[in-house]
Amino acid sequence: MVEEAVTRRSRRFPRVTRDTARPEGSGRAVPGASSVPARQWPMLAVSGLVALGLLITALDQFRVGTILIGVGLLTGAALRWLLPGVGMLAVRSRFTDIVTYGVLGLAIVLLALMAQPNPWLQIPFLKDTLHFTVQS
Repeated sequence: MVEEAVTRRSRRFPRVTRDTARPEGSGRAVPGASSVPARQWPMLAVSGLVALGLLITALDQFRVGTILIGVGLLTGAALRWLLPGVGMLAVRSRFTDIVTYGVLGLAIVLLALMAQPNPWLQIPFLKDTLHFTVQS
């Protein structure tokens, strides 16, 4: 008796590809029947906030624009933490994305708040640190 060859479909990609791979960003990141912009709304929201911050910075409102850039990155960290599927906003592991977006966003916001002249936030020990590191 001749047995038929049973072909099993694996979710893994073959080691040797024989045709063009499908795009990485859309269907593989967030499966579904909706369009790509609808599935990628977290990435579009973060990119939109950062782009708006850059535009405001270019219009000579440095502090407000830079704070908006930092808030955009902090929003990315929050979305990555709260939502199970964030599309192309997920670059690395969840933990690494949250830490990266959070630390960079917080650093940008703090530096924008401390920018001279007339800083909105003054941290006393930083002035002492500068005094001891720079000899006059």
